Amino acid sequence: QVQLAESGGGLVQAGGSLRLSCSASRTIIRINTMGWYRQAPGKQRELVASISSGSSTNYADSVKGRFTISRDNAKSTVYLQMNSLNPEDTAVYYCRCTDVRGIPYWGQGTQVTVSS
Repeated sequence: QVQLAESGGGLVQAGGSLRLSCSASRTIIRINTMGWYRQAPGKQRELVASISSGSSTNYADSVKGRFTISRDNAKSTVYLQMNSLNPEDTAVYYCRCTDVRGIPYWGQGTQVTVSS
């Protein structure tokens, strides 16, 4: 059963925008932190942005001012609005959340490709 379902990836030109969405299934009880990670070819997976249950946010330096993370607790959904995309943002983007016990859940990943 898919517990985190991502959508919104795709191909975009440099300077363009994309919005990623990730919805958690009801099997994940009492979601705490939600976030997005990415992994480019040959590189380690890295944190892009996270948002706590109280809506405190954290961003990687490389995306500050360009990406915005938000969440809708009623829908158990987290969003990542990505603006001013550049080729260095090309990666597989993964949704992650933790429940109040600290157990992590990962999405299957969605490809984001930015052409120059």
